[in-house]
Amino acid sequence: MTLNDLAPLIPLMVIAVSSVIIMLGIAFYRSRAFSGLLTLAGIAVAFITLFGVQGTRQVTSLLILDDYALFYIGLILAASFVVALLSSDYLEGRRENIEEFYILLLLSTLGSSVLAASTHFVSFFIGLEILSVSLYALIAYTRNELNIEAGVKYLVLAAASSAFLLFGIALLYGETGTMEFSRMSSGISAQGINKGMLLTGFALVLTGVGFKLAVAPFHMWTPDVYEGAPAPVTAFVATVSKGGVFALLLRYFIQVDMHAYPSLFGAVAFIAVASMFAGNLLALLQKNIKRILAYSSIAHLGYLLVAFLAGGVMRVTAVTFYLVAYFITTLGAFGVVTMLSGKERDADAVEDYQGLFRHRPWLALIFSAMLFSLAGIPLTAGFIGKFYIVAAGAGSALWLLVIMLVINSAIGLYYYLRIIVVLYAQPGHSEVSAVSSLPLTGSLVLVLLTVLLLWLGVYPEPLIEMIHRMTMRF
Repeated sequence: MTLNDLAPLIPLMVIAVSSVIIMLGIAFYRSRAFSGLLTLAGIAVAFITLFGVQGTRQVTSLLILDDYALFYIGLILAASFVVALLSSDYLEGRRENIEEFYILLLLSTLGSSVLAASTHFVSFFIGLEILSVSLYALIAYTRNELNIEAGVKYLVLAAASSAFLLFGIALLYGETGTMEFSRMSSGISAQGINKGMLLTGFALVLTGVGFKLAVAPFHMWTPDVYEGAPAPVTAFVATVSKGGVFALLLRYFIQVDMHAYPSLFGAVAFIAVASMFAGNLLALLQKNIKRILAYSSIAHLGYLLVAFLAGGVMRVTAVTFYLVAYFITTLGAFGVVTMLSGKERDADAVEDYQGLFRHRPWLALIFSAMLFSLAGIPLTAGFIGKFYIVAAGAGSALWLLVIMLVINSAIGLYYYLRIIVVLYAQPGHSEVSAVSSLPLTGSLVLVLLTVLLLWLGVYPEPLIEMIHRMTMRF
Protein backbone atom coordinates (compact mmCIF):
# COMPACT_ATOMS: atom_id res chain seq x y z
CA MET A 1 0.00 0.00 0.00
CA THR A 2 1.27 3.47 -0.94
CA LEU A 3 0.31 6.99 0.05
CA ASN A 4 -1.76 7.21 -3.12
CA ASP A 5 -3.82 4.30 -1.81
CA LEU A 6 -4.62 6.18 1.38
CA ALA A 7 -6.30 9.12 -0.38
CA PRO A 8 -9.49 7.26 -1.44
CA LEU A 9 -9.68 5.71 2.04
CA ILE A 10 -10.07 9.10 3.73
CA PRO A 11 -13.87 8.69 4.28
CA LEU A 12 -13.29 5.40 6.10
CA MET A 13 -10.33 6.80 8.00
CA VAL A 14 -12.40 9.79 9.21
CA ILE A 15 -14.97 7.44 10.74
CA ALA A 16 -12.26 5.31 12.37
CA VAL A 17 -10.38 8.33 13.74
CA SER A 18 -13.60 9.87 15.09
CA SER A 19 -14.31 6.75 17.13
CA VAL A 20 -10.77 6.76 18.52
CA ILE A 21 -10.97 10.46 19.47
CA ILE A 22 -14.25 9.89 21.31
CA MET A 23 -12.75 6.89 23.12
CA LEU A 24 -9.70 8.90 24.20
CA GLY A 25 -11.85 11.88 25.14
CA ILE A 26 -14.13 9.97 27.51
CA ALA A 27 -11.10 8.42 29.18
CA PHE A 28 -10.36 11.90 30.58
CA TYR A 29 -13.72 13.66 30.65
CA ARG A 30 -17.21 12.42 29.89
CA SER A 31 -19.40 14.74 27.87
CA ARG A 32 -22.55 13.62 26.07
CA ALA A 33 -22.63 16.78 24.00
CA PHE A 34 -19.00 16.42 22.90
CA SER A 35 -19.42 12.75 21.95
CA GLY A 36 -22.66 13.38 20.09
CA LEU A 37 -21.41 16.43 18.20
CA LEU A 38 -18.12 14.74 17.29
CA THR A 39 -20.02 11.72 15.97
CA LEU A 40 -22.21 13.92 13.79
CA ALA A 41 -19.21 15.96 12.64
CA GLY A 42 -17.22 12.81 11.82
CA ILE A 43 -20.03 11.32 9.75
CA ALA A 44 -20.63 14.65 7.97
CA VAL A 45 -16.92 15.12 7.14
CA ALA A 46 -16.68 11.53 5.89
CA PHE A 47 -19.69 12.14 3.65
CA ILE A 48 -18.17 15.33 2.23
CA THR A 49 -14.83 13.64 1.52
CA LEU A 50 -16.62 11.08 -0.68
CA PHE A 51 -16.86 13.80 -3.34
CA GLY A 52 -13.08 14.08 -3.40
CA VAL A 53 -12.58 10.50 -4.58
CA GLN A 54 -12.11 10.72 -8.34
CA GLY A 55 -12.66 7.80 -10.69
CA THR A 56 -12.25 4.17 -9.73
CA ARG A 57 -9.55 3.58 -7.14
CA GLN A 58 -8.50 0.01 -6.36
CA VAL A 59 -6.80 -0.12 -2.95
CA THR A 60 -4.73 -3.31 -3.00
CA SER A 61 -6.90 -6.31 -3.82
CA LEU A 62 -9.14 -5.81 -0.80
CA LEU A 63 -11.13 -2.64 -1.48
CA ILE A 64 -12.35 -0.64 -4.43
CA LEU A 65 -13.64 2.92 -4.27
CA ASP A 66 -15.73 3.19 -7.44
CA ASP A 67 -19.03 5.01 -8.03
CA TYR A 68 -20.95 1.98 -6.81
CA ALA A 69 -19.07 1.78 -3.51
CA LEU A 70 -19.16 5.56 -2.99
CA PHE A 71 -22.92 5.66 -3.53
CA TYR A 72 -23.58 2.95 -0.97
CA ILE A 73 -21.09 4.37 1.52
CA GLY A 74 -22.85 7.74 1.17
CA LEU A 75 -26.21 6.05 1.81
CA ILE A 76 -24.81 4.27 4.87
CA LEU A 77 -23.32 7.50 6.26
CA ALA A 78 -26.56 9.42 5.73
CA ALA A 79 -28.56 6.74 7.56
CA SER A 80 -26.03 6.63 10.41
CA PHE A 81 -26.27 10.41 10.73
CA VAL A 82 -30.06 10.14 11.12
CA VAL A 83 -29.71 7.37 13.72
CA ALA A 84 -27.19 9.45 15.67
CA LEU A 85 -29.61 12.39 15.73
CA LEU A 86 -32.50 10.21 16.88
CA SER A 87 -30.38 8.51 19.54
CA SER A 88 -29.24 11.66 21.36
CA ASP A 89 -32.64 12.41 22.91
CA TYR A 90 -33.69 8.77 23.18
CA LEU A 91 -30.76 7.82 25.42
CA GLU A 92 -31.30 10.64 27.91
CA GLY A 93 -32.33 9.12 31.23
CA ARG A 94 -31.86 5.53 30.05
CA ARG A 95 -28.16 5.16 30.77
CA GLU A 96 -25.86 7.18 32.98
CA ASN A 97 -23.02 6.90 30.49
CA ILE A 98 -24.03 7.04 26.84
CA GLU A 99 -20.74 8.16 25.25
CA GLU A 100 -19.71 4.59 24.36
CA PHE A 101 -22.89 4.28 22.30
CA TYR A 102 -21.45 6.70 19.75
CA ILE A 103 -18.19 4.73 19.52
CA LEU A 104 -20.13 1.57 18.73
CA LEU A 105 -22.31 3.43 16.24
CA LEU A 106 -19.27 4.75 14.37
CA LEU A 107 -17.59 1.33 14.32
CA SER A 108 -20.76 -0.29 12.97
CA THR A 109 -20.90 2.37 10.27
CA LEU A 110 -17.25 1.69 9.43
CA GLY A 111 -17.87 -2.05 9.14
CA SER A 112 -20.86 -1.59 6.85
CA SER A 113 -18.91 0.88 4.68
CA VAL A 114 -16.06 -1.62 4.33
CA LEU A 115 -18.58 -4.21 3.11
CA ALA A 116 -19.81 -1.84 0.39
CA ALA A 117 -16.25 -1.39 -0.90
CA SER A 118 -15.03 -4.99 -0.55
CA THR A 119 -13.71 -6.96 -3.50
CA HIS A 120 -12.08 -9.75 -1.48
CA PHE A 121 -13.32 -12.29 1.03
CA VAL A 122 -10.81 -11.08 3.63
CA SER A 123 -12.12 -7.51 3.61
CA PHE A 124 -15.65 -8.94 3.42
CA PHE A 125 -15.17 -10.90 6.63
CA ILE A 126 -13.32 -8.10 8.44
CA GLY A 127 -16.04 -5.59 7.60
CA LEU A 128 -18.76 -8.03 8.60
CA GLU A 129 -17.17 -8.73 11.99
CA ILE A 130 -16.57 -5.05 12.74
CA LEU A 131 -20.25 -4.49 12.03
CA SER A 132 -21.53 -7.53 13.92
CA VAL A 133 -19.43 -7.19 17.08
CA SER A 134 -20.45 -3.56 17.46
CA LEU A 135 -24.11 -4.47 16.96
CA TYR A 136 -23.99 -7.03 19.80
CA ALA A 137 -23.27 -4.23 22.25
CA LEU A 138 -25.58 -1.67 20.62
CA ILE A 139 -28.57 -4.01 20.83
CA ALA A 140 -28.02 -4.65 24.56
CA TYR A 141 -26.81 -1.13 25.36
CA THR A 142 -29.57 0.09 27.67
CA ARG A 143 -29.27 -3.18 29.65
CA ASN A 144 -32.86 -3.99 30.43
CA GLU A 145 -34.14 -7.56 30.24
CA LEU A 146 -35.36 -7.34 26.64
CA ASN A 147 -32.17 -5.65 25.44
CA ILE A 148 -29.90 -8.28 26.92
CA GLU A 149 -32.02 -11.14 25.59
CA ALA A 150 -31.99 -9.62 22.10
CA GLY A 151 -28.23 -9.01 22.27
CA VAL A 152 -27.49 -12.61 23.29
CA LYS A 153 -29.75 -14.02 20.56
CA TYR A 154 -28.06 -11.88 17.94
CA LEU A 155 -24.62 -12.86 19.29
CA VAL A 156 -25.31 -16.61 19.11
CA LEU A 157 -26.93 -16.57 15.67
CA ALA A 158 -24.40 -14.13 14.18
CA ALA A 159 -21.56 -16.35 15.42
CA ALA A 160 -23.22 -19.39 13.84
CA SER A 161 -23.70 -17.53 10.55
CA SER A 162 -20.02 -16.50 10.57
CA ALA A 163 -19.07 -20.16 10.91
CA PHE A 164 -21.14 -21.05 7.83
CA LEU A 165 -19.60 -18.14 5.97
CA LEU A 166 -16.02 -19.08 6.80
CA PHE A 167 -16.57 -22.70 5.85
CA GLY A 168 -18.04 -21.60 2.51
CA ILE A 169 -15.14 -19.23 1.87
CA ALA A 170 -12.66 -22.04 2.59
CA LEU A 171 -14.35 -24.34 0.08
CA LEU A 172 -14.42 -21.65 -2.61
CA TYR A 173 -10.79 -20.78 -2.00
CA GLY A 174 -9.81 -24.43 -2.11
CA GLU A 175 -11.44 -24.90 -5.50
CA THR A 176 -10.60 -21.61 -7.22
CA GLY A 177 -7.27 -20.73 -5.55
CA THR A 178 -8.26 -17.12 -4.94
CA MET A 179 -10.41 -15.01 -2.65
CA GLU A 180 -10.67 -12.03 -5.01
CA PHE A 181 -14.13 -11.61 -6.49
CA SER A 182 -12.85 -10.61 -9.93
CA ARG A 183 -10.42 -13.54 -10.23
CA MET A 184 -12.83 -16.07 -8.79
CA SER A 185 -15.00 -16.03 -11.95
CA SER A 186 -12.03 -17.14 -14.08
CA GLY A 187 -11.04 -19.72 -11.48
CA ILE A 188 -14.53 -21.17 -11.53
CA SER A 189 -14.41 -21.70 -15.30
CA ALA A 190 -11.03 -23.46 -15.16
CA GLN A 191 -10.66 -27.15 -15.97
CA GLY A 192 -10.80 -29.71 -13.16
CA ILE A 193 -13.11 -27.70 -10.89
CA ASN A 194 -15.32 -29.81 -8.63
CA LYS A 195 -18.76 -28.32 -9.31
CA GLY A 196 -20.31 -30.06 -6.31
CA MET A 197 -17.77 -28.58 -3.94
CA LEU A 198 -18.15 -25.19 -5.60
CA LEU A 199 -21.94 -25.20 -5.19
CA THR A 200 -21.54 -26.30 -1.57
CA GLY A 201 -19.27 -23.32 -0.95
CA PHE A 202 -21.75 -20.96 -2.60
CA ALA A 203 -24.57 -22.44 -0.52
CA LEU A 204 -22.66 -21.96 2.75
CA VAL A 205 -21.77 -18.37 1.86
CA LEU A 206 -25.39 -17.73 0.96
CA THR A 207 -26.46 -19.24 4.29
CA GLY A 208 -24.12 -16.97 6.24
CA VAL A 209 -25.27 -13.91 4.32
CA GLY A 210 -28.90 -15.02 4.67
CA PHE A 211 -28.61 -14.81 8.46
CA LYS A 212 -27.24 -11.28 8.21
CA LEU A 213 -30.00 -10.19 5.82
CA ALA A 214 -32.68 -12.03 7.83
CA VAL A 215 -34.27 -13.72 4.83
CA ALA A 216 -36.32 -16.91 5.21
CA PRO A 217 -35.55 -19.54 6.42
CA PHE A 218 -32.81 -17.70 8.36
CA HIS A 219 -35.14 -15.05 9.77
CA MET A 220 -36.21 -16.39 13.17
CA TRP A 221 -33.98 -14.03 15.16
CA THR A 222 -35.36 -10.89 13.52
CA PRO A 223 -38.63 -10.16 15.41
CA ASP A 224 -37.08 -10.85 18.83
CA VAL A 225 -34.04 -8.69 18.16
CA TYR A 226 -36.09 -5.87 16.64
CA GLU A 227 -38.46 -5.91 19.62
CA GLY A 228 -35.71 -6.09 22.24
CA ALA A 229 -33.25 -3.56 20.80
CA PRO A 230 -33.57 0.18 21.54
CA ALA A 231 -35.71 1.84 18.86
CA PRO A 232 -32.90 3.81 17.11
CA VAL A 233 -30.68 0.72 17.14
CA THR A 234 -33.48 -1.28 15.54
CA ALA A 235 -33.59 1.35 12.79
CA PHE A 236 -29.83 0.95 12.35
CA VAL A 237 -30.00 -2.86 12.17
CA ALA A 238 -32.88 -2.70 9.67
CA THR A 239 -31.10 -0.29 7.33
CA VAL A 240 -27.33 0.20 7.63
CA SER A 241 -26.35 -3.39 8.47
CA LYS A 242 -28.52 -4.89 5.73
CA GLY A 243 -27.60 -2.24 3.17
CA GLY A 244 -23.88 -2.92 3.44
CA VAL A 245 -24.34 -6.70 3.18
CA PHE A 246 -26.70 -6.45 0.20
CA ALA A 247 -24.34 -4.07 -1.62
CA LEU A 248 -21.54 -6.62 -1.28
CA LEU A 249 -23.79 -9.54 -2.24
CA LEU A 250 -24.84 -7.78 -5.44
CA ARG A 251 -21.24 -6.96 -6.41
CA TYR A 252 -20.06 -10.50 -5.70
CA PHE A 253 -22.72 -12.40 -7.62
CA ILE A 254 -22.58 -10.04 -10.60
CA GLN A 255 -18.86 -10.78 -10.96
CA VAL A 256 -19.30 -14.51 -10.39
CA ASP A 257 -22.41 -14.66 -12.66
CA MET A 258 -24.94 -16.57 -10.60
CA HIS A 259 -27.07 -17.25 -13.69
CA ALA A 260 -24.48 -19.82 -14.78
CA TYR A 261 -25.59 -22.05 -11.88
CA PRO A 262 -29.27 -23.03 -12.18
CA SER A 263 -29.34 -24.79 -8.80
CA LEU A 264 -27.97 -21.72 -7.03
CA PHE A 265 -30.39 -19.50 -8.92
CA GLY A 266 -33.26 -21.76 -7.88
CA ALA A 267 -32.18 -21.68 -4.24
CA VAL A 268 -32.18 -17.87 -4.20
CA ALA A 269 -35.57 -17.83 -5.94
CA PHE A 270 -36.93 -20.14 -3.23
CA ILE A 271 -35.51 -17.85 -0.52
CA ALA A 272 -37.16 -14.85 -2.20
CA VAL A 273 -40.61 -16.48 -2.30
CA ALA A 274 -40.26 -17.90 1.23
CA SER A 275 -39.21 -14.51 2.58
CA MET A 276 -42.16 -12.74 0.98
CA PHE A 277 -44.74 -15.19 2.31
CA ALA A 278 -43.14 -15.73 5.73
CA GLY A 279 -42.71 -12.01 6.32
CA ASN A 280 -46.19 -10.94 5.24
CA LEU A 281 -48.21 -13.83 6.68
CA LEU A 282 -46.49 -13.74 10.07
CA ALA A 283 -46.85 -9.95 10.24
CA LEU A 284 -50.64 -10.42 10.09
CA LEU A 285 -50.53 -12.11 13.51
CA GLN A 286 -48.52 -9.45 15.35
CA LYS A 287 -49.72 -6.82 17.83
CA ASN A 288 -46.34 -5.19 18.33
CA ILE A 289 -45.19 -2.42 15.97
CA LYS A 290 -41.55 -3.46 16.07
CA ARG A 291 -42.40 -7.09 15.31
CA ILE A 292 -44.69 -6.02 12.46
CA LEU A 293 -41.87 -3.93 10.97
CA ALA A 294 -39.45 -6.83 11.54
CA TYR A 295 -41.57 -9.26 9.53
CA SER A 296 -42.18 -6.50 7.00
CA SER A 297 -38.42 -6.15 6.53
CA ILE A 298 -38.17 -9.89 5.82
CA ALA A 299 -40.77 -9.50 3.08
CA HIS A 300 -39.00 -6.45 1.63
CA LEU A 301 -35.72 -8.37 1.41
CA GLY A 302 -37.67 -10.98 -0.54
CA TYR A 303 -38.82 -8.26 -2.93
CA LEU A 304 -35.20 -7.13 -3.33
CA LEU A 305 -34.13 -10.66 -4.21
CA VAL A 306 -36.53 -10.60 -7.17
CA ALA A 307 -34.55 -7.71 -8.66
CA PHE A 308 -31.31 -9.37 -7.56
CA LEU A 309 -32.19 -12.43 -9.68
CA ALA A 310 -32.95 -10.32 -12.75
CA GLY A 311 -30.32 -9.77 -15.42
CA GLY A 312 -28.89 -6.68 -17.08
CA VAL A 313 -28.28 -3.17 -15.78
CA MET A 314 -31.89 -2.90 -14.60
CA ARG A 315 -30.94 -5.20 -11.71
CA VAL A 316 -28.55 -2.73 -10.11
CA THR A 317 -30.90 0.21 -10.75
CA ALA A 318 -33.90 -1.55 -9.20
CA VAL A 319 -32.00 -2.83 -6.15
CA THR A 320 -30.29 0.50 -5.47
CA PHE A 321 -33.39 2.67 -5.81
CA TYR A 322 -35.44 0.28 -3.70
CA LEU A 323 -32.79 0.29 -0.98
CA VAL A 324 -32.81 4.10 -0.91
CA ALA A 325 -36.60 4.10 -0.56
CA TYR A 326 -36.41 1.35 2.06
CA PHE A 327 -33.80 3.28 4.07
CA ILE A 328 -35.89 6.46 4.11
CA THR A 329 -39.12 4.65 4.97
CA THR A 330 -37.68 2.40 7.67
CA LEU A 331 -35.76 5.23 9.34
CA GLY A 332 -38.95 7.31 9.31
CA ALA A 333 -41.09 4.53 10.78
CA PHE A 334 -38.68 3.70 13.56
CA GLY A 335 -38.06 7.41 14.03
CA VAL A 336 -41.72 7.81 15.00
CA VAL A 337 -41.38 4.90 17.45
CA THR A 338 -38.26 6.54 18.89
CA MET A 339 -39.95 9.92 19.30
CA LEU A 340 -42.93 8.46 21.17
CA SER A 341 -40.94 6.11 23.40
CA GLY A 342 -40.81 6.90 27.08
CA LYS A 343 -37.99 6.19 29.51
CA GLU A 344 -39.66 3.07 30.87
CA ARG A 345 -40.30 1.28 27.57
CA ASP A 346 -40.53 1.81 23.83
CA ALA A 347 -43.82 2.73 22.17
CA ASP A 348 -44.04 -0.60 20.38
CA ALA A 349 -47.59 -1.83 21.13
CA VAL A 350 -50.24 -1.14 18.50
CA GLU A 351 -52.49 0.22 21.28
CA ASP A 352 -49.93 2.95 21.97
CA TYR A 353 -50.85 4.54 18.64
CA GLN A 354 -54.61 4.51 19.04
CA GLY A 355 -55.96 7.94 18.24
CA LEU A 356 -52.51 9.43 17.69
CA PHE A 357 -53.96 11.77 15.05
CA ARG A 358 -56.06 13.50 17.73
CA HIS A 359 -53.01 14.15 19.96
CA ARG A 360 -50.24 14.72 17.40
CA PRO A 361 -51.70 14.98 13.89
CA TRP A 362 -48.41 15.75 12.13
CA LEU A 363 -46.73 12.69 13.66
CA ALA A 364 -49.66 10.48 12.63
CA LEU A 365 -49.46 11.85 9.09
CA ILE A 366 -45.72 11.16 8.91
CA PHE A 367 -46.20 7.60 10.17
CA SER A 368 -49.02 7.11 7.65
CA ALA A 369 -46.75 8.27 4.82
CA MET A 370 -44.06 5.80 5.87
CA LEU A 371 -46.56 2.93 6.05
CA PHE A 372 -48.04 3.88 2.65
CA SER A 373 -44.52 3.79 1.19
CA LEU A 374 -43.84 0.36 2.69
CA ALA A 375 -47.11 -0.81 1.13
CA GLY A 376 -46.09 0.62 -2.26
CA ILE A 377 -48.84 3.21 -2.58
CA PRO A 378 -48.40 5.76 -5.44
CA LEU A 379 -46.79 9.17 -4.82
CA THR A 380 -44.29 7.58 -2.41
CA ALA A 381 -40.74 6.37 -2.98
CA GLY A 382 -41.83 2.83 -2.10
CA PHE A 383 -44.15 2.73 -5.10
CA ILE A 384 -41.39 3.78 -7.53
CA GLY A 385 -39.02 1.26 -5.97
CA LYS A 386 -41.51 -1.57 -6.28
CA PHE A 387 -42.28 -0.52 -9.87
CA TYR A 388 -38.60 -0.87 -10.77
CA ILE A 389 -38.40 -4.29 -9.12
CA VAL A 390 -41.43 -5.49 -11.11
CA ALA A 391 -39.92 -4.03 -14.28
CA ALA A 392 -36.59 -5.78 -13.63
CA GLY A 393 -38.32 -9.09 -12.95
CA ALA A 394 -40.57 -8.79 -16.01
CA GLY A 395 -37.61 -7.77 -18.19
CA SER A 396 -35.89 -11.03 -17.27
CA ALA A 397 -39.11 -13.09 -17.67
CA LEU A 398 -39.23 -13.99 -13.97
CA TRP A 399 -43.01 -14.13 -14.16
CA LEU A 400 -43.58 -16.49 -11.25
CA LEU A 401 -41.54 -14.29 -8.92
CA VAL A 402 -43.32 -11.17 -10.15
CA ILE A 403 -46.71 -12.78 -9.51
CA MET A 404 -45.59 -13.80 -6.01
CA LEU A 405 -44.45 -10.22 -5.39
CA VAL A 406 -47.81 -8.78 -6.46
CA ILE A 407 -49.73 -11.26 -4.28
CA ASN A 408 -47.58 -10.51 -1.26
CA SER A 409 -47.87 -6.77 -1.79
CA ALA A 410 -51.63 -7.20 -1.50
CA ILE A 411 -51.22 -9.23 1.69
CA GLY A 412 -48.89 -6.61 3.17
CA LEU A 413 -51.39 -3.87 2.47
CA TYR A 414 -53.70 -5.33 5.14
CA TYR A 415 -51.43 -5.00 8.15
CA TYR A 416 -50.14 -1.59 7.10
CA LEU A 417 -53.71 -0.32 6.79
CA ARG A 418 -54.56 -1.89 10.15
CA ILE A 419 -51.99 0.34 11.82
CA ILE A 420 -53.21 3.40 9.90
CA VAL A 421 -56.79 2.74 11.02
CA VAL A 422 -55.58 2.65 14.64
CA LEU A 423 -53.85 6.02 14.17
CA TYR A 424 -57.14 7.70 13.25
CA ALA A 425 -59.42 5.82 15.68
CA GLN A 426 -60.85 7.22 18.89
CA PRO A 427 -58.03 8.03 21.35
CA GLY A 428 -57.14 5.34 23.87
CA HIS A 429 -55.32 5.61 27.17
CA SER A 430 -51.57 5.26 26.67
CA GLU A 431 -48.90 6.72 28.87
CA VAL A 432 -46.30 6.03 26.22
CA SER A 433 -47.82 7.89 23.27
CA ALA A 434 -48.92 10.81 25.44
CA VAL A 435 -45.39 12.08 26.08
CA SER A 436 -45.35 15.69 27.16
CA SER A 437 -43.04 17.10 24.50
CA LEU A 438 -41.15 15.92 21.46
CA PRO A 439 -37.51 16.82 20.77
CA LEU A 440 -36.96 19.42 18.05
CA THR A 441 -34.06 17.51 16.45
CA GLY A 442 -36.08 14.35 15.95
CA SER A 443 -39.04 16.34 14.64
CA LEU A 444 -36.89 18.01 11.98
CA VAL A 445 -35.40 14.66 10.98
CA LEU A 446 -38.85 13.14 10.48
CA VAL A 447 -40.03 16.11 8.43
CA LEU A 448 -36.95 15.86 6.19
CA LEU A 449 -37.44 12.10 5.70
CA THR A 450 -41.08 12.68 4.76
CA VAL A 451 -40.13 15.34 2.22
CA LEU A 452 -37.57 12.97 0.67
CA LEU A 453 -40.13 10.18 0.63
CA LEU A 454 -42.68 12.24 -1.29
CA TRP A 455 -40.10 13.93 -3.51
CA LEU A 456 -38.72 10.58 -4.71
CA GLY A 457 -42.27 9.36 -5.21
CA VAL A 458 -43.17 12.33 -7.42
CA TYR A 459 -39.85 13.27 -9.03
CA PRO A 460 -37.40 10.33 -8.92
CA GLU A 461 -35.50 11.23 -12.11
CA PRO A 462 -32.40 12.85 -10.51
CA LEU A 463 -31.75 9.84 -8.29
CA ILE A 464 -32.42 7.40 -11.13
CA GLU A 465 -30.00 9.26 -13.40
CA MET A 466 -27.37 9.16 -10.67
CA ILE A 467 -27.87 5.40 -10.31
CA HIS A 468 -27.67 4.96 -14.09
CA ARG A 469 -24.33 6.80 -14.20
CA MET A 470 -23.07 4.62 -11.37
CA THR A 471 -24.27 1.48 -13.16
CA MET A 472 -22.54 2.38 -16.42
CA ARG A 473 -19.16 2.36 -14.66
CA PHE A 474 -19.87 -0.65 -12.47
